[in-house]
Amino acid sequence: MRYQLDKKGREADMDGNNSGKFSDAKKALSLAARYAKDYVVAIRDRRVSPSALDLDRLRHFNRDLSRAGQPAEAVIESLHRYGSPATVASTGGRFFGLVVGGATPAAMGAAVMNAAWDQVAVLEASAPSAIYLERIAAHWILELLTLPQAGSVGFTTGSSMANMVCLAAARNALYQKLNINLAETGLAGAPPLRIIVSEQSHVTVHKALSILGFGTRQLVEAPCDAQGRVRADTFPEVDETTIICLQAGNVNSGAFDPFAEIIPRAKARGAWVHVDGAFGLWAAASPAKSVLTAGVEQADSWAVDAHKWLNTPYDCGLAICRQQGAVHTVMTTQAPYLQAGVDVAPKDMVPEFSRRARGVEVWAAIQEMGAEGIAAMIERCCRHAEHLCAGLADMGYEILNEVVLNQVVATIGTAEDIQQIVRAIQEEGVCWFGATTWRGKTALRLSVSSWATTERDIALTLEAIRRATEAQLAK
Repeated sequence: MRYQLDKKGREADMDGNNSGKFSDAKKALSLAARYAKDYVVAIRDRRVSPSALDLDRLRHFNRDLSRAGQPAEAVIESLHRYGSPATVASTGGRFFGLVVGGATPAAMGAAVMNAAWDQVAVLEASAPSAIYLERIAAHWILELLTLPQAGSVGFTTGSSMANMVCLAAARNALYQKLNINLAETGLAGAPPLRIIVSEQSHVTVHKALSILGFGTRQLVEAPCDAQGRVRADTFPEVDETTIICLQAGNVNSGAFDPFAEIIPRAKARGAWVHVDGAFGLWAAASPAKSVLTAGVEQADSWAVDAHKWLNTPYDCGLAICRQQGAVHTVMTTQAPYLQAGVDVAPKDMVPEFSRRARGVEVWAAIQEMGAEGIAAMIERCCRHAEHLCAGLADMGYEILNEVVLNQVVATIGTAEDIQQIVRAIQEEGVCWFGATTWRGKTALRLSVSSWATTERDIALTLEAIRRATEAQLAK
């Protein structure tokens, strides 16, 4: 059908009948905004995990493919009625699993605006305002984390992909030193690189290395102490063919590797040092906690999540590299219909060619809180973790980690007791966290990462744990 604009600027067909689609969009957005507001307003008073009935009602969606479709308002209404109750309230204050933050008000609102803009963050020409905001956000990120201001910042789905971006840059850069251009020759026939990982490295680091063509036989595990920190005194020898993967924030204990001791020695021998700092690297933004990251700025690359401790909506990770060229060399793409601007295009910083403009929410969260607000949030979460630690110890739990950041790992009774306590707590719905294995023991793991968590949330959580613990140990 052919279209023209009528005198009121509305889209109409050649017969003058308004298509009605923009009117439908207005109604759908208004309804979605109302339901979203209802959801957020009630988040503190609802269950954290959905009930069995809520989950059962998801069967409403089990329908045959619609031939004619439904009005937009009906679609939104159905999502809210049956979908909203079956969500996990991770944006509230009592979700302590998976090291997940909430979503700050401005970041949440920016996500709505971002969806309405629907910009393709490929080039400046395709998303002018979005790319402009991303570049400002990138500058702020480097300043907050005290990393080199000339570094490359790519917006990825999360730290899993950020690790892959940075390690791809490391791989190609080290081979370039050996006069091997992987873009031309590929890995076939290339001499193997040596990869040193912490024996406590996160699984996403291993996944990234595997995708990049590194086999398990190339990996050398560096021994760690009781808190999961790499030991500098037993660290393996390195050379210019070595990639080192260190960690800022152990996923269980929250501990940090001794960057100031390891990185200078490694760099002096020509090795590439990468830091997986998914949540822990945000400690650099806190005057009270930045001592934990001392020396981290000397590394070559860093991976961090915005959807963890910066509390942006999912999904957003950050791939940061000291040498912009190292990232651009491995990620660059060329096409005759794409005209890049003066600055490096976003498509040449990450694997995705077309992607959403994730940096808009990052800009919004930082603009909303400011450096002082971000520092205060980080320090507040750490105090909450200390209160959880003290409360669990009072109940008789053994605290398995030094609570240096926002992580608490604690155990009591048997492994089966822990599993039953976690199950009972999740079913009750007051709070949510999971179990882990740490230092050979099955334990509770609580991660305090949300701007929304209050002292009342901590008190309610401790009472829920007390009820579940007493009930289980009395059996």
